[in-house]
Amino acid sequence: VNEFVASYCHAAPKRLIPVGSLHPRFIKNPAARMEYLVCDLKIQMIKIHPPHQLFYPNDYLNGLEGLAVIYAKAQEVKIPVMVHTGTSIFPRARVKYGDPLCLDDVAIDFPKLQIVLAHGGRPFWSEKSFFLLRRHANIFLDISSIPPQNLLKYFPRLEELADKTLFGSDWPGPGVTSIRVNVEKFSELPLSDDAKRKILYDNAIKLFRL
Repeated sequence: VNEFVASYCHAAPKRLIPVGSLHPRFIKNPAARMEYLVCDLKIQMIKIHPPHQLFYPNDYLNGLEGLAVIYAKAQEVKIPVMVHTGTSIFPRARVKYGDPLCLDDVAIDFPKLQIVLAHGGRPFWSEKSFFLLRRHANIFLDISSIPPQNLLKYFPRLEELADKTLFGSDWPGPGVTSIRVNVEKFSELPLSDDAKRKILYDNAIKLFRL
């Protein structure tokens, strides 16, 4: 999958950013694999999905050493790590692993690692996510999979997080019929124009150093 994504994005590098993934439990040499993803495939972000990979984001504290290697390498080469937070409706997902509070440890132990909270802990961990976003300078919010018209219900103080929030659609996920419609609904929210521009454009440009 990593090779496919890298090749696919290579066809339109001005439009597409390749994101890869590893499973720290099943990779024999995570340091070498990370080197391959970043240097050879030009992967620009790592995604981990605890509810499906079945570990907590801070399980390097419990012996999952490969996870610490992934974080350390991403921190070294200055690429962000996106972590699924919140629920998952897909088969065999174990929702307990989606609790964003575990990322408090990660943000402390890897203070220069840019961590993106995918989905903001939606639906019932958004308050924890908000706390983490305000506490840690290296944690960012991704708002994909949150219906834009409901975004301020989960994050009523989103304007305060405008410098740390990234628009996302989760397309082609269930219920996401159109990225364009999501952008239009987001644009209708009672946020300042400056906040909207940061969330839609500027923050991603900074995060990915485009």
